[in-house]
Amino acid sequence: MLTVCPLSRLADHLAAHEPSHVVSLLSPTAEPPEVAAVERLHLSFHDIAEPRAGLVAPDAPLIAQLLTFAETWNGARSLLLHCYAGVSRSTAAAYILACEQLPERDEAELAQALRALSPSATPNALMIALADAALVRNGRMIAAVRAIGRGAEAFEGAAFAWDLSR
Repeated sequence: MLTVCPLSRLADHLAAHEPSHVVSLLSPTAEPPEVAAVERLHLSFHDIAEPRAGLVAPDAPLIAQLLTFAETWNGARSLLLHCYAGVSRSTAAAYILACEQLPERDEAELAQALRALSPSATPNALMIALADAALVRNGRMIAAVRAIGRGAEAFEGAAFAWDLSR
């Protein structure tokens, strides 16, 4: 199971889901919160959809780190993903990992599942494009996320759990 939450709900979701793995997707100026007794990955970049001067954009090595980290997850306990708001970076990472974990599933079906779980999800477009290339999805991930459109306006996204076994 993938669990996704904003930073403000991290402690609650660590307690509720007892994940084995945690991915923090935060801006370079943010210190990742302390999380004990889990495998941990901290990816540091700004939530931007195209490179901009003075900001750190997601890049191919960052997506490779995410995918490599997910290879260490056996699924026995959840993998928790969080960013500051739980709207863009963490939902993009969840969609990327769903596509990686379920290569036989249609990208559009997975994007629709993401939308059903998170009405505010607005996956970071650059992360999706980079993952589409890394997973050799030939533009299907990009098209699927574009098709679900921008999520509902929200200061923070609602936390959710995505059972990939269904």
